[in-house]
Amino acid sequence: MGMYVDPGNESFRSDIESDIYIDKTEMLTILNNNIGKSRRYFAVSRARRFGKSMVADMIDAYYSVGCDSKEMFSKFKIADDPDFEIHLNKYHVLHFDMATFLNAAKNDENPIELMNDTILKDFRETYPKAVGDDIRNVPKAVEEVWKSDGRQFVIIIDEWECVVRDAKTDTKLIMDYLKYLRGFFKTEESKKFLALGYITGILPIKKFDGESAMNNFIEYTMISPKNLAPYFGFTDSEIVPYLHDNGMTLDDIKRWYDGYIMETLNADKSFSYVHMYNPNSIVDAITFNKIESYWKNTGAFRYLNDYIGRNEDGLKDAVIRMLAGEDYPVDVDTFQNDLTSYTGKDDVLTALIHMGYLGYDVRTGKAFIPNEEVREVFNSAIKVGDWKDISDALRNSDSILEATWNEDGERVANAIAKSHQDYTSILEYHDENSLALAIMMTYYTARKHYVIVRELPSGKGFADIAFIPKINSDKPAMIVELKWNKDADTAIDQIHAKNYAGKLAEYGGELLLVGINYDKDKKEYSCKIEKIN
Repeated sequence: MGMYVDPGNESFRSDIESDIYIDKTEMLTILNNNIGKSRRYFAVSRARRFGKSMVADMIDAYYSVGCDSKEMFSKFKIADDPDFEIHLNKYHVLHFDMATFLNAAKNDENPIELMNDTILKDFRETYPKAVGDDIRNVPKAVEEVWKSDGRQFVIIIDEWECVVRDAKTDTKLIMDYLKYLRGFFKTEESKKFLALGYITGILPIKKFDGESAMNNFIEYTMISPKNLAPYFGFTDSEIVPYLHDNGMTLDDIKRWYDGYIMETLNADKSFSYVHMYNPNSIVDAITFNKIESYWKNTGAFRYLNDYIGRNEDGLKDAVIRMLAGEDYPVDVDTFQNDLTSYTGKDDVLTALIHMGYLGYDVRTGKAFIPNEEVREVFNSAIKVGDWKDISDALRNSDSILEATWNEDGERVANAIAKSHQDYTSILEYHDENSLALAIMMTYYTARKHYVIVRELPSGKGFADIAFIPKINSDKPAMIVELKWNKDADTAIDQIHAKNYAGKLAEYGGELLLVGINYDKDKKEYSCKIEKIN
């Protein structure tokens, strides 16, 4: 009916008629179970490109009295719910994206006033008898429409926290905005006219002293999605049919786009853990039949650079360790849910988790770079940022890999010497593990050709670093053994003695054994490379 008031189902129709659509309508069952109850306030924070708008389109189409969506939803999972028709197209819906008004406000124009005036105009055109010129704000218009027909409202605000996030230095604007939102969610009148509140954003709700406009919302975040976890992204089983239709393999898709581990609250109150894919990246990869980083093409790397370039103690160490493939412990509880109140590296890393640049496993309390797509974003951010030493090392990585294939041990040793010096000035420990990390970074771009595994079980022990060729690769498999205050020959001898090469025999072809030693007293590095079949 209106643009913001009782919208139609056109947006959702275009979603479901797309070549790729994953049915997430079961989420409506959870919303339906909370209609009119004390827990009817949903605050869902997801990273960009994780499908927030599509979910809002679905909610519009299902609840809005401004359309008839029975036929549209009848072929989806929600139709199996016994309460399917009880709530279908039975509510007034108010839906707006706050970022639209913040971005449209010119010069000193107040985005709250712009939003208020624009939506009020829509109300007056849609319900002229209920909303006259004497009504001055949208919450009052909602109340008057509810009084006129007794039909409750579902209120959806996309990017609700953009004012808090993007106008972070304008304290008065933020406080005025939160007071305005009280009219929707925290008044006696709202308890009567509100059937469901659903707000989306990138960050969890920031707590403001003395202002409790949002404290009745239940939060569902990238760290704690609760029972909404299945609806935060795509799963293996959901994307496999589309992959088969397009001749794509799940293994490559997993390596490039998998990695967001969601803790799921099951119906029996137990927990399970599911890996999620970024929906937009999967759709782009299948649509264009090409696996690459679609995220970095959005300019995200410049945004990421603002955070990893910060000067918090230990932040570079954490990023390097994650770039090298390690998980890193993060205290996610100190984060103030904004992009200004950083008290240390943990706050920066937590912000990156919420924004999707890092994955997080709640079971271990550790963060990690989730997949190759995000790794590409980190690469681009480092290359345009202030980390010149690391940037140079990444740029030199291809030539060092070539030298290894050519069995040029002296060149490899010189490169590792420089990398170790560069990285140990940042890493918080100086031992064999720091040498391993430096080597992982020295061979950083080898990931184009190999799956790299540290501490690979093989033979009679664990190979320090194994470079396993990817499917259809013509590159030799490699085993790297590290020694500290010994010699490179000893490293090669250990590979033979413990039969580390046996694990890689199935790959056929050539195998390179790479022994690397660091003499701490002499500050010297040595490398020996041996080729076997």
